[in-house]
Amino acid sequence: PVVASLAAMNATAERAAQLRALLNHHAHRYYVLDAPEIPDAEYDRLFQELQALEAAHPELRTPDSPTQRVGGVVLDGLVAVRHALPMLSIRTETDTTAEGARAFDARVRRELGLGDDAPPVAYNAELKFDGLAINLRYEDGVLVQATTRGDGETGEDVTQNVRTIGQIPLRLRGEAPPLIEIRGEAYMRRDDFERLNERQREKGGKTFVNPRNTAAGAIRQLDPAGMADKKLSFFAYGLGDQRGWAQPDTHSGTLDAISAFGVPVSSDRRVVQGAEGLVAFHQEIAARRDALPFDIDGVVYKVDAIALQQQLGFVTREPRWA
Repeated sequence: PVVASLAAMNATAERAAQLRALLNHHAHRYYVLDAPEIPDAEYDRLFQELQALEAAHPELRTPDSPTQRVGGVVLDGLVAVRHALPMLSIRTETDTTAEGARAFDARVRRELGLGDDAPPVAYNAELKFDGLAINLRYEDGVLVQATTRGDGETGEDVTQNVRTIGQIPLRLRGEAPPLIEIRGEAYMRRDDFERLNERQREKGGKTFVNPRNTAAGAIRQLDPAGMADKKLSFFAYGLGDQRGWAQPDTHSGTLDAISAFGVPVSSDRRVVQGAEGLVAFHQEIAARRDALPFDIDGVVYKVDAIALQQQLGFVTREPRWA
């Protein structure tokens, strides 16, 4: 009887692990790739099976279980968390003409000691998302904490609300390092914002002002039940603390690696050469800005080579390389 009981427990634990893996796979296909492989009803059936197993055997419930995306206790207040590495701001260029990009490139070349005959600097050009900056801390591939940027040194623990964002994996895909912090922006797509306000109007409730404030308010609310009607999205744009991982030698390669972990990274990014590459990217995004499915408040230029970033360093807590 003992052997039979152990065999049954092992089979139950194995089924729970299989269900977690299946559900996490299908959530990635649905939320990140927008290419679901199974109908919603089948996902719900698998989810309910896992819920039932965990209810009967609470010891099988793990932090990366899809069931941990739902619910959570009402908090008395948000807990302050000091960042292992500060979440610094980047310099804002007030000259939005082509001369602004050229001035940035000229500063970078001057700081690197590059002559006029040196080849152009490679930059990663990307979007500046209009949302709330979030730091995701993964230990052995499992999401253990999510914090807001705060003042850059200290943020607030918003883990239980961030867990409800379907695009953010509770477990990284592939061979995850012992520790990695992935930084990005929680935001609300324009169509999700319009649907939310339409539901509010139907209920006779108060409508929300804009997607950015709605996303920020949702992330910081004390009752996770309030997240149910606010569909948030996420884009990663960089790293915080890390340990035991051979980071690629470029920022663009780092974003590719983050994407391979199953974390969403915007496809509206590219490596460009020199000032004229920056100007062309800015003009392209300006022309497409109104057609984007989310709000942006600019574009970001970053020196692509990590070694050059380290050489350039920081001034008054702002990176010289961005």
